[in-house]
Amino acid sequence: MIPTEDASARKREIEEKLKQEQETLSFIRENLEKSDQLTKGMVSILSSFESRLMQLENSIIPVHKQTENLQRLQDNVDKTLSCMDHVISYYHVAKDTDRIIREGPAGRLDEYLACIAKIQKAVEYFQDNHPDSPELNTVKARFEKGKELLEAEFRSLLNRYSKPVPPILILDVISVDEDMELQEEVLLEHLPEAVLQDIICIASWLVEYGRNQDFMNVYYQIRSSQLDRSIKGLKDHFRKNSASSGILYSPAVQTKRKDTPTKKIPKRPVYIPGTIRKAQNLLKQYSQHGLDGKKGGSNLTPLEGKDDVLDIEIDSYIHCISAFVKLAQSEYALLTEIIPEHHQKKTFDSLIQEALNNLMLEGDNIVLAARRAIERRDYFAILTIFPVLRHLKMNKSEFDSTLQGTAASTKNKLPTLITSMETIGAKALEEFADSIKNDPDKEYNMPKDGTVHELTSNTILFLQQLLDFHETAGAMLASQETSSASSYTSDFNKRLLSSYICKVLGNLQLNLLSKSKVYEDSALSAIFLHNNYNYILKSLEKSELIQLVTVTQKRAENSYRELIEQQIDMYQRSWLKVTENLTDRNMPVLQPGAKLKDKERQVIKDKFKGFNDGLEELCKTQKGWAIPDKDQRHFIRQAQKKVVSDSYRAFLQRCTNISFTKNPEKYHKYRPEEVEEMIEKLFDTSA
Repeated sequence: MIPTEDASARKREIEEKLKQEQETLSFIRENLEKSDQLTKGMVSILSSFESRLMQLENSIIPVHKQTENLQRLQDNVDKTLSCMDHVISYYHVAKDTDRIIREGPAGRLDEYLACIAKIQKAVEYFQDNHPDSPELNTVKARFEKGKELLEAEFRSLLNRYSKPVPPILILDVISVDEDMELQEEVLLEHLPEAVLQDIICIASWLVEYGRNQDFMNVYYQIRSSQLDRSIKGLKDHFRKNSASSGILYSPAVQTKRKDTPTKKIPKRPVYIPGTIRKAQNLLKQYSQHGLDGKKGGSNLTPLEGKDDVLDIEIDSYIHCISAFVKLAQSEYALLTEIIPEHHQKKTFDSLIQEALNNLMLEGDNIVLAARRAIERRDYFAILTIFPVLRHLKMNKSEFDSTLQGTAASTKNKLPTLITSMETIGAKALEEFADSIKNDPDKEYNMPKDGTVHELTSNTILFLQQLLDFHETAGAMLASQETSSASSYTSDFNKRLLSSYICKVLGNLQLNLLSKSKVYEDSALSAIFLHNNYNYILKSLEKSELIQLVTVTQKRAENSYRELIEQQIDMYQRSWLKVTENLTDRNMPVLQPGAKLKDKERQVIKDKFKGFNDGLEELCKTQKGWAIPDKDQRHFIRQAQKKVVSDSYRAFLQRCTNISFTKNPEKYHKYRPEEVEEMIEKLFDTSA
């Protein structure tokens, strides 16, 4: 059981807690009542505020909507007025632009194009809104007029400022060596920059708005004319300067100008020196002097009918080919700035046609002239083909690159010309070889002094020219071969040319042998062959032709030396009729103190007389003969002096103290020294 005291205490404690809880509950109830009162007051205030806001909104919204409608109406009025002004302006465009259109675009292109733009907009407006209105016809007419004046200005600017490129500047351009570093490039400015920009602007407008391509025809016609005039101007300049002063290079390169960069001499010549002129000069040199500088070879006559005019034409043509490539490249660069891209190749093709056709026609004329030269057997004239053909082939890759994208007929013109030149050149070479073999023997055309025949000198000169163009000549011969073109290597062409030269020399040797039979005197015939063989050998060695010959004939040089020695032996036989009088044959056997019989004395007299007469006859005859080569002339004289002098001295020694005549001076006419002097004067027409 719980004690009574403890239960009373526990009860009191519980009662106290209960009282405290009741007090707290009473406090809470009072606060809740106050909160309810405050909430009701706030709800009343908010309800009143909401009512007032609704009243305000109902008053403001109509005002706002009305203001917004008024603002929209104001904007519509402004837009309508602006549109009306804009539309009205279309009706005044013709009048407003009349003066500017009539005066044209010259000097104020930007302003003019702005007027054209206004007219174009007016046209578009009337087409869309009033297609039947008279105003449309008016602005259309004004637009067409404006376009016509723009086209006229395009033509006018091109005509006014397109000038032929000065020849000196062209020569500067084509003399630039592309392999040189730090070389300032010579630029061609066809049009002033400001003019070019105007032309570009007009062209762009005509393409975009004018819907007109006629200006492209105008462009290529004008520029084509200037390109052709530039090349013709170079040709005239070249002829004039070459004919008057021999100047073949650009004066701008030779004489320094302040506005021209200093140039070094190009590694590769732009043109080939005169071929015919070179051959003529060599021929004249040989004609007057012979191989050693002594007078002789009087029968060698210079080529007739081939003067410097021919070389000037060829050199001029070669220059013009190079000029065409550079000018065409420059024209294409200019064209790309003016002509739309998809029309550039076609326009360029048309632009270059006149100049290209003229060049090809001139090339065809060269081929035609060569063909006529073959017909009249003037083979030296064929040499004009070689420098031209070499230059064309050297420039073919650049030529093809320049014409890339043009019509096939345009690109094929140069290859066709090259083929024609190779064909006619190969034909000329073959006919030349045949002509050497079949050259007729004409007595009146044979050198009376036995020196070098004109056929020999002309043949060697022709072959020397081939040496200058050995690659071109070899390719010519190869072009006529039926084997695969892949075999046309440089070595193959070289062997072909070597075989050809050997063939020509072989034909020449046969012909000379035939011609030598014209001489009645076998000694003169030997001198003739000796001179010609020696001339051929020395010419081959001096011109390095021998190196080309030995490609297919290793012993060519030794063969000619053997032929020369054979002819010297043949010549020396002519002295046997002199020296045979000095032999012991028929000489009497002399005993000391014995007296000669009349018959024995007569034998000795006959020997002296035979020697004297033979010596005088040979010296008189052979003094008029010629051996142009100094070394050969000296060698033959010395050899003959030794043979004759030794025999004569021995003969005189045998006849010493022999009394075979009362007048010894009648028979012993010459001392050995005098005989040597007489022989020393052989082959000297000036003696």
